[in-house]
Amino acid sequence: MISFKWKTLAVSTFAAMAFGTAAQAADFNFTFAHVLVESTPNARAAVKFKEEVERNSNGRIQINVRPAAQLGGDVEIIEQTQMGLVHIAIPPTGNLANFEPKMYLLDLPFLMTDNESMKAVLDGEVGEELLKLLEKSNLKGINYWGAGFRNMTNNIRPITKPDDLKNIKMRVLQAPTTLATYRAYGANPTAMAFTEVYNGLQQGVVEGQENPLANIYSMKFYEVQKYMTRTSHVYHTYAAVMNKAAWESLPDDLKKVVKDAFDVARDYARELTDEDESRIIEEIKDKIEIIDLTPEGREAFIKASEPVYKEFEKRVGADLIAKATTAARGK
Repeated sequence: MISFKWKTLAVSTFAAMAFGTAAQAADFNFTFAHVLVESTPNARAAVKFKEEVERNSNGRIQINVRPAAQLGGDVEIIEQTQMGLVHIAIPPTGNLANFEPKMYLLDLPFLMTDNESMKAVLDGEVGEELLKLLEKSNLKGINYWGAGFRNMTNNIRPITKPDDLKNIKMRVLQAPTTLATYRAYGANPTAMAFTEVYNGLQQGVVEGQENPLANIYSMKFYEVQKYMTRTSHVYHTYAAVMNKAAWESLPDDLKKVVKDAFDVARDYARELTDEDESRIIEEIKDKIEIIDLTPEGREAFIKASEPVYKEFEKRVGADLIAKATTAARGK
């Protein structure tokens, strides 16, 4: 809940930042904050978004991209976006679930297993339904970006089945679904900010972590980890959101410009992610042992994930889980 004091601050800050001054050429000046380092596909897509908006608005909108956690971690950026201190963000849906519980759906393990099932869920009715729910949190959900499927790394042993995770200290997102998943697998999950993970692994505070390949590579986790298993257990989804007042301040023609730019950036991020993954595997294969799950190992993980679905059924809704599962399976 946002206090009146913070609401007042947000309104005054928004007026100053979004509507501009006589000295500024643009009609709207928006800050776009995220935690990703600038070489990652989604950070590059944020720059693409900026270019698309500024060109197609004929300079009426100016975007100030603040990457690499310059304005804080994901949770802080979400809160700043709610208050209008930041206007655009791409937080992981796992963090957004702290504000809208039905978002837990998208971090249920092995719901989406490939790009086809991912697009069926995120770009279809289920994804749209979830985005609309964010409005009560003062956020306008536009679409979903993503960094690919998450994989597990650790320093203790190769992971080929859930039992191999027993008692391993795994760094995870500050997200209840992810914490519950690793507890179900027998691990010891610890929430930690993304920017702290390398040092945590290096110092032994945590022994493993999970991330998509782009993040594993850009943060050089392979330098401080022995094993990586390509589990692809969850699609690392980012929800592209705007401060609701910032969105509503735009005339219809500029809303279209912004929405179109979000779609271009989403597709660009996905394209870059697919291109990067094969290159990354080649570059790190001699620096970390890479394990692929067998069909039996994958089935064991799916079976071990069933209690997580049961745990979150009440918060997400059995009907929505069934709808997403049907979409993901192409039925």
